[in-house]
Amino acid sequence: MSGGSTTLRTIAEFVAHAEPPALARQRASAAFLDTIGVMLAGASEPASERVQTVLATEYPGRCRVLGTSLTASASGAALANGTAAHALDFDDMCFVSLAHPSAPLVAALLAAGETARATGRLLADAYAIGFEIEGRLGPLMNPEHYQRGWHCTSTLGTIGAAAAVSRALKLPPETIAHAIAIAASEACGLKENFGTMVKPLHAGLAARNAILAARLAQSGMTASAHAIDGDQGFVAAFAGTSRDAPQGFADLGSRWELIESGITVKLYPSCAGTHPALDAMLDVRREHGLTPDDVRRVVVDVDAITPTILIYNRPATGLEGKFSMPFCLAAAIVDGRVDVGTFDDARMTDPKIRAVMERVTMGVSMTLDTTKPPLTQARIHVELRHGRTITREADGARGYPERPASEAELDDKFLSCAERALGSDAARQALDLLRRFESLEDVTALLAVLSR
Repeated sequence: MSGGSTTLRTIAEFVAHAEPPALARQRASAAFLDTIGVMLAGASEPASERVQTVLATEYPGRCRVLGTSLTASASGAALANGTAAHALDFDDMCFVSLAHPSAPLVAALLAAGETARATGRLLADAYAIGFEIEGRLGPLMNPEHYQRGWHCTSTLGTIGAAAAVSRALKLPPETIAHAIAIAASEACGLKENFGTMVKPLHAGLAARNAILAARLAQSGMTASAHAIDGDQGFVAAFAGTSRDAPQGFADLGSRWELIESGITVKLYPSCAGTHPALDAMLDVRREHGLTPDDVRRVVVDVDAITPTILIYNRPATGLEGKFSMPFCLAAAIVDGRVDVGTFDDARMTDPKIRAVMERVTMGVSMTLDTTKPPLTQARIHVELRHGRTITREADGARGYPERPASEAELDDKFLSCAERALGSDAARQALDLLRRFESLEDVTALLAVLSR
């Protein structure tokens, strides 16, 4: 790759040679466990099934589509598994990149790992490296990139997953640079499609494109040395900013975002923008023994980015409900919980939930802590029938790095998800293997358990 010293060269050298710390690998392994669980649960969702119907003709091959008996090419399996991982919006988040990092990373790495018969250690290293690339792109490009309508899971996720796959395939730096430059031209994903089947497809496309970019580069396809930092490159085109791209990657390897910021694990299968308010509402409901009849009105204060993603005040489908603050809080007030069943389409017309939804409003407040990442701060004001108002601040939610989920909570989440596709015995066998992910000599043994 010509062009002297570029951001791409810095990235490529890091991808090829970096040695993630043990804690980074541990967090990567935990991300595989959590993501594979939601991937299995999401395999039967409508968006996933639509993708699966085209696999036989468009993507024939031998890689496994988890939770099913289907096989596909590596890129096809990545597409299907990435879509399934994001189908329930139950997969993890990163507030540095404003992306769901693990759905594309894990889906792409499982497909690459199956074809290469990779070890768990190699895939954990590759995940950590891909995560770091996204963690550097996020601050360079956001919030402008996200506010302009781009879905970071797909845009930044394509770049990060391409880096991860390149490491898993043990590509040399020159080839890695071309793979990432190719991925930069593949990246897309519009927030306008939130609340539809296309949102989870974004994660699948990012995973598929990562496989394709790495394979094309491996075959000899070349690309621009300035695809990331050029005047018309990835950062400038997608963020409309002239920030110093080389400086954004200068500390690669000297610190690890996966350790410093960590991963936000979701304990509710809805948009992360609902989680702080949901946590606060469920706590208030439990502490005060509230019933729907007790609640006269709920006002939710949020940051300026939250309304750009929670775009459905009166959702008509379960997918739309995941992006509706009124629906999520109303369901929490009525049911005392928010889980996978909350977002069945039939719940959208539940008269009890609809009645409470009319009492919930959301608005931007400039008094929230602006030093914290977007989507992490909320304040609820619960006005009761007898005149009292309960106000509760929310700084993040359960499952966030500052309030991490316990191992028992992660195991319970995995089993409840995996049992939907595999049954109890196979789900527990899979959990045992995933708890030993780094020590697996060949991930195909795990993949055999995860398919039917």
